[in-house]
Amino acid sequence: MRTRLLVLLVALSCAAFAMAETAPYGDEVFQPSMGQPGKDVIWIPTPDTLVTAMLAAAKVTRDDIVFDLGAGDGKIPIAAAREHGARATGIEFNSDMAELARRNARRANVDNLVTIVTGDIFKEDFSHATVVTMYLLPDLNMRLRPLILKMKPGTRVVSHAFHMGDWDPDERLMAEAREAFLWIVPASVEGTWAFEEENGAQSKGTVTVTQRYQRIGGTVTAGGRTQPLLSPTLRGDQLAFSYVDADNTLRSVRATVTDRTFKGEVSLHGRRSAISGARRS
Repeated sequence: MRTRLLVLLVALSCAAFAMAETAPYGDEVFQPSMGQPGKDVIWIPTPDTLVTAMLAAAKVTRDDIVFDLGAGDGKIPIAAAREHGARATGIEFNSDMAELARRNARRANVDNLVTIVTGDIFKEDFSHATVVTMYLLPDLNMRLRPLILKMKPGTRVVSHAFHMGDWDPDERLMAEAREAFLWIVPASVEGTWAFEEENGAQSKGTVTVTQRYQRIGGTVTAGGRTQPLLSPTLRGDQLAFSYVDADNTLRSVRATVTDRTFKGEVSLHGRRSAISGARRS
């Protein structure tokens, strides 16, 4: 039943898009057809306006390495290179589509920045990407999710139409009645951390963090008092929280997290001082 519903959903999407877009695709060598079958999905091109919105949401720059999973005719890698100067790689299983994408990159004069790999997204290595884009089905997104969560914290992932189960997106975007979702790979922060401020009477303490993807909570203990974290956020490797100390003073922490440490600053009464922490467990 689930498979039939997914096929119906994609078929309806294909029909709706076909009504809005009548221009032929491809070139004199190969012309793909809307809804043609692929290895795990059928081909439906992403509208240009949504491509632009997806790359903007991911804040793509020339310093990024973009991977498009299921690249089709290459429009997303080409847009990433042409509009943002990024190095981009598309992975496409269909060899005819992959060759078309390479020709499109040459026609757009970005073949020096764009690489099209004829391959399987579950076999090719994209672990060094800083931005991942895709238009796949939910079950494929879920198969990719464990790989994505192991990528470097701060990696941005944008999916056209389909989500990743209980991993809530950081942002939703719309263009031409099409929806896309943005996730930012979170650092692992769950556990107890010992911290020390650069100065101050309450310069030492511990913070215990609970985590579910980018959603976090917990407590901080300092000056003999345990308080809940206030407004805790985690965006990639950027950790922020506030707490009320034993003197009833609001202290706000912003720090960059690595695997075993964090470093940043704490602010109170308009003053700022350095803070660092190390993971205990």
